[in-house]
Amino acid sequence: MKYLYLTLSSIIIAYLVLLIFIYFYQRNLLYHPSENNYQNDKILFSYEEVFINVDDEIKLKSWIIKKDIKNFKTLVFFHGNAGDLKNRIYKLNLIKDFDINFLIVAYRGFSGNEGSPSEKGLYQDAKDTIAWLNKQGIKDKQIIIYGESLGTGVSVEVAQNKNFAGIILESPFTSMVEAGKHYYFYLPVSLLLKDRYETIKKLKNVKIPILVMHGGNDKIVPFHMGKKVFSEANDPKYSYFPKGQFLILDKILLFYDPIW
Repeated sequence: MKYLYLTLSSIIIAYLVLLIFIYFYQRNLLYHPSENNYQNDKILFSYEEVFINVDDEIKLKSWIIKKDIKNFKTLVFFHGNAGDLKNRIYKLNLIKDFDINFLIVAYRGFSGNEGSPSEKGLYQDAKDTIAWLNKQGIKDKQIIIYGESLGTGVSVEVAQNKNFAGIILESPFTSMVEAGKHYYFYLPVSLLLKDRYETIKKLKNVKIPILVMHGGNDKIVPFHMGKKVFSEANDPKYSYFPKGQFLILDKILLFYDPIW
């Protein structure tokens, strides 16, 4: 009986230590600025590097590709939780020949930017990015919001009650709580999580055309979450759910068709 008591006590103590560790270091598990998944991609487009001020100390490194600011829509890209701007070169190469302007912004703590990422901080980064575009003479109705993975949560936040031309969500999750439960089913995620990104709860406030894309072979964000996001989205809405390799070229055109 004594050994059983000691064993149970050890397990409980170890679990409590794990909970404390997860709580204080959870953002290190969520955000991975230094991770590099795509290397040696050659840049096949011309861009201008700009820095967007978000407060007195933080400037967000960004790339802007200008085709025709006045007549073409501008796609604003909010990336996922890992890597820097160079990790998205392969995507920019795919759309370089489209009649569209493009702005990709690195969050605080990413691509050498000052600051540390958090839900509140990323929301502010996104809102200030839109404000910066507005100051360049680009109105909301000329802007298409594009979110990738974690960036879908950021995109839905800034798209609420706005009159953007449209929003594209690539591999969206329903909420970070649900995503956390998927990976850490043995933890009380709802109690521990600081950055919650409640996408589903905010979708009712997104009333612009939306395209939801999610690959069936996604190993990071569960495919059923993308399907759920689409089912909860307001009309007009479009979906692209390939079973295998995830491609975007033939669908993204919906969102800057000249009829808009």
